[in-house]
Amino acid sequence: MSGQYLTAITENASRLGMRIQETISEHTRDLAIARGSAPYLDGPDDKNIRRHLDSSSDREKLDALKRLVALMSKGRNVSEYFAQVVKNVASSNMEIRKLVYIYLLKYAEQEPDLALLSINTFQRDLSDSNPFIRAMALRVLSGIKVPMIGNIVILAIKKCAADVSPYVRKSAALAIPKCYSLDANHLPALISIITALLRDRSPLSIGSVAVAFEAVCPTRLDLLHQHYRRFCRILIDIDEWGQVDLTNLLLRYARVMLPRPVVDANTLEIDSDVQLLLSSTEPLLQSRNPAVVMAATRVLYHAGPPLYWSKTVRPLLRLVNQSREVERVVLVYLLIMSRTKPELFVPYCARFSIRRDDFGQVKKVKIQLLMNLLTSDTSQVILCELVDCANDVDDTVVSESIIAIGKCAQSLPNCVPQCLSALTEMIKSPHGAVVSNAILVLKTLLQAQISDPSSTTATQNPMAIISRLARNIDDIRHTSARACIVWLVGQYAETGEVLSRLRKVADWAPDVLRKLAKTFREEASIAASVVKLQCVVLASKLLVLSPEDQTLQLLTRYILNLGRYDQNYDVRDRARMMASLLSGICPDLIAPNATEERGGIVFRNEQIRLILFEGKTSAAETKLQRKGKTQNFSTVKHVALFRTGDDHLVIGSLSAVTEKSTLSDSILPDWLEHGVESSLRDSDEDATPAAMTPPSALVLKANAAPVMPVPNTGSWSDARNGTNKGGWTNLDDFYADTTEENLTSESEEGEAVEDEEGAEGGSGSGSEDDSSTEISQESSS
Repeated sequence: MSGQYLTAITENASRLGMRIQETISEHTRDLAIARGSAPYLDGPDDKNIRRHLDSSSDREKLDALKRLVALMSKGRNVSEYFAQVVKNVASSNMEIRKLVYIYLLKYAEQEPDLALLSINTFQRDLSDSNPFIRAMALRVLSGIKVPMIGNIVILAIKKCAADVSPYVRKSAALAIPKCYSLDANHLPALISIITALLRDRSPLSIGSVAVAFEAVCPTRLDLLHQHYRRFCRILIDIDEWGQVDLTNLLLRYARVMLPRPVVDANTLEIDSDVQLLLSSTEPLLQSRNPAVVMAATRVLYHAGPPLYWSKTVRPLLRLVNQSREVERVVLVYLLIMSRTKPELFVPYCARFSIRRDDFGQVKKVKIQLLMNLLTSDTSQVILCELVDCANDVDDTVVSESIIAIGKCAQSLPNCVPQCLSALTEMIKSPHGAVVSNAILVLKTLLQAQISDPSSTTATQNPMAIISRLARNIDDIRHTSARACIVWLVGQYAETGEVLSRLRKVADWAPDVLRKLAKTFREEASIAASVVKLQCVVLASKLLVLSPEDQTLQLLTRYILNLGRYDQNYDVRDRARMMASLLSGICPDLIAPNATEERGGIVFRNEQIRLILFEGKTSAAETKLQRKGKTQNFSTVKHVALFRTGDDHLVIGSLSAVTEKSTLSDSILPDWLEHGVESSLRDSDEDATPAAMTPPSALVLKANAAPVMPVPNTGSWSDARNGTNKGGWTNLDDFYADTTEENLTSESEEGEAVEDEEGAEGGSGSGSEDDSSTEISQESSS
């Protein structure tokens, strides 16, 4: 018997242990669900999703749907469960229906035939008591891209557009572009729905209505006449992304329908509706959303006079340090604005310093921005920044910074000595990109210095710089830089005695020609052909300057013979042309075995010099010359108030950031001269509101003096004592009198009620006693 009892106890204990384990696991599972989606994202994929979706337990269905949503968030394709998920679209569990709608929003386009089976459920859910279910049903219904259900979607949108919930009306507005992309023939019906939604009073849905308007009927700005002023007034109450869309729409309306602001020397004429837009947009500059701040800046810049531009400076500078992505876009905005009004940003020049960890595109934009802010006061700071940026690891940034140094010298003559010193020091750099770009910029600056001898100084003699470049030609391997040095040597090989007509070559010029003759065959690459071309020209120029020099004749003959049989046809043509050109001063340049007769015109020495030295002014066109000079804002005449001509980039356009023209750019229309009639924008809300009457519940004393808030000290002591001759009283006395009167009236009413109860008590006391007796008897029984 004891063995049987022991066996029974053991079985019961094992069963109890299993039950406790199941209970603990069940509670642990509930806790995991309550904690969030971490178990679904981090745990292994569930192999029983299909079985759980077909289960009758709502908990298993909910677990399977959460698993599917987690897999969707990780980028997994779970469209194979579409049939099982659709069957749960009519579930009574609200959480299950929400997850089913999320799943259908993702895969309804891939499985339109199966999604059509649940259209009746979606239509029924449009009348659900939960606005979230109504909105989700419309989203899924408009997401089924089957043209045959277009009429059903139109009816659903029309029904939701008149819903009492603003969230459902917002979903209806967002469904309009989907329906329009499905079938453009529904345009008239959609425009009527948009017209009805434009009268919506809720700020929650107006932003979505603006999105639908821009997608379906962007040219029907006449529909906004009656709503323009109301939209401006409620702009501050709309959600953030709705503010972005609505401000863009209002800006386009203002540019098309409103007159241009006129700014004269002493007057400023702004239409009242334009002023309303500007004053309504200005508070958006304090938003925490960078997109809202930039949208407000776009409105104030393209719709307001320069007086409003200064209000956008500090909000934009606040966004520069927010994130790297936002910084890149904001700097483009600042760059566009600084081209027209750079004096706004000159006090903040130090905010645009270039950091080592900036993106390459950000560095280039900052360099351009600093060049727009170049003045005599900021030149030292900007030059130091550019010189430091010339040591960057990015060759493109190095090129931009060195070119900017050359522009500084062209814009401010006082900076020329410092720029030449900085560029001369860069030639010693071990980096080829720094040396080559410095030489290219130096060539342009030296040309300007030599053409204007009055600007040269003893410490920065251009000829000394050219001779220094010529001595270092062996260490420079960049083809364009070598070609520039060769051109400088040939162009300015004459000594300073040119005015005395002494044809004397500088001492270092023939030595440069000798070095180039030794390395002529080594310049075999296609890019090196420009160096060979300049070698041929250099030899011809030196021979023209000193035709009696036998050494120069031999070097010239050697280079021309090498060029006549070069692989590059440009070099061959240039060598043969120079040989024919120089035949008038040196007939023996052709090899002795060449006995053919040469015809044509023979030029004299003066004519050859004119052709070689007064022809092209440059060997290789540099980036500095292609981009042109940077205009200083102190010399720019601000004729137009708004950007025109070559300043075609507008704030907010994608091409301004990507530097590529795109089809999605928002091109702002030009202003009208007088605009449309202002009466078209009149509405009932514009009427002066009637004077508000005091509520009937607020009844003051009949003979009470007017109330005026006064301090408790000072000259109002007489008013406290009741000796005020003006009849005024303070708030303390007024409320004290009111309290005493209320207490008096309450006490009187209480006494009257007691008298009435006492009068009624004589007749009703016997009945009360009888009733109490009956209740006691019933309780005892």
